[in-house]
Amino acid sequence: MMKPNRRRRRKPYFQRHAKLGAAPGAFTLDPQAQRPVVRAIAYGPEDFEELEIDDFAAIGGLMKKFAVTWVNVEGVRHEDTVRQLGRVFHLHPLALEDVVNVHQRPKVEQYGEQTFIVVRMPHANEHLETEQVSMFVGQNFVLTFLEDPGDAFEPVRVNLRGAAGSIRSSGPGRLAYALLDAVVDAYFPLIESFGERLDALEDAVIERPNRQSIADVHDAKHDLRTLRRAIWPLREAINSLCRDSSHLFDDETRIHLRDCYDHVAQILDIVETYRELGSDLTDLYLSSLSTRMNEVMKVLTVIATLFMPLGFITGLYGMNFNTNVSRWNMPELNWRWGYLYALSLMAITTIGMLFFFRRRGWLGALSPNRLSPAGEVQEPPLPAE
Repeated sequence: MMKPNRRRRRKPYFQRHAKLGAAPGAFTLDPQAQRPVVRAIAYGPEDFEELEIDDFAAIGGLMKKFAVTWVNVEGVRHEDTVRQLGRVFHLHPLALEDVVNVHQRPKVEQYGEQTFIVVRMPHANEHLETEQVSMFVGQNFVLTFLEDPGDAFEPVRVNLRGAAGSIRSSGPGRLAYALLDAVVDAYFPLIESFGERLDALEDAVIERPNRQSIADVHDAKHDLRTLRRAIWPLREAINSLCRDSSHLFDDETRIHLRDCYDHVAQILDIVETYRELGSDLTDLYLSSLSTRMNEVMKVLTVIATLFMPLGFITGLYGMNFNTNVSRWNMPELNWRWGYLYALSLMAITTIGMLFFFRRRGWLGALSPNRLSPAGEVQEPPLPAE
């Protein structure tokens, strides 16, 4: 279990696999990296095949046999795998460089007859992270690279396995849209959880304004910045696909892409609203802390003020001037009830001050009278006749 008030270690946002001054498209990966799992789904209107790829030469046979072939790579740290797939699908070196450097912002680029798409898929663990998904769309294939195993594409696979799916009778552009839509849909559960999270933080900031509550607010604001960094350029990327004249995306697919664009715009609006709420929570924390401090200071001030006249009275009667020298020197020293008189005087003074404080509105609430801005008691207005 994570200890409170300790910064959590997050995955570095920027990590580049190329030396300074290297040629464009050059990259070097860890030679000891484990070979990623490569899976392929090949389909047509009437046929379907799903398999794990061990020999990349088999991909060419799938592309000749089926109308569309989707190859999914679960990892980008194995250099030989990336380069072999680049040769099989004739990928541009600059695009391959963007695949292995996983700090890319969402974007759409054209490389000849191929469309290169980068999106960021969310993962909510201890804190929110986004994973780069690189997608190549060609004449009869879709190639996707994931940073790590695990994705949001299972609904697409289920749709492809069912013979009634509309994707089976469409081209690679429709599959690319389905994958993009699955990534966008993965943001909605996070957005809903953020609403509940911010409500809980608001209650905590009001009721318990401590270091842990403000630390939780900062964590929420960091996650919202991560969401905004992923969603803001994604809107422009999908918008460029809607306006693109590439033959890979037909008119029907562009209609669906516009719906996907609307979803991204909706998510972005909610994220911006939540970011404003996060900033308001910081101000609310400071205000709650100040209010709490004012309450404490008010109590301490009332206690100190009450003891001021009591200290004066006890100091006055502690002087013990000799009454034999002058009859004006502390005549109460010779009274039978002098001690009780001093205690009664202090009690009456305390009660009188408490009543005065309450009448002025400095202690408790006034009812039914109200206070003017100057602190004077005002009578409630008379009802209209």
